Amino acid sequence: MIAGLVQILLFQGLGEIVARFFLPLIPGPVIGLVLMLAWLRVRGSVPPAVDLVATAFSQNLGLLFVPAAVGVVMFWPQIRSHALAVVAALVVSVVATMAVTALVLRAIAKDGEP
Repeated sequence: MIAGLVQILLFQGLGEIVARFFLPLIPGPVIGLVLMLAWLRVRGSVPPAVDLVATAFSQNLGLLFVPAAVGVVMFWPQIRSHALAVVAALVVSVVATMAVTALVLRAIAKDGEP
């Protein structure tokens, strides 16, 4: 499990370095994720150690939402006073996410056709 965690953190660190020196507008973890995706694509498979860590993280993903929930409860009066703006932002972001996902899926599907 340690080897998988080291590999994941290595790519995050590489992403931070690239973001710091070359692409300051893109977050380091996002760059690291893209680098790891490229590495996995070139490799052709996911190493068992990385798979083990990824499975453990995804099984406990709910724990990562606890701090966000505490923040919502803590700032409830401010959120309540701006409820219309919060709901509008949530609706627009969900619609935009679904639209971008559909466009990417359409582009990928076109590439896969003979």
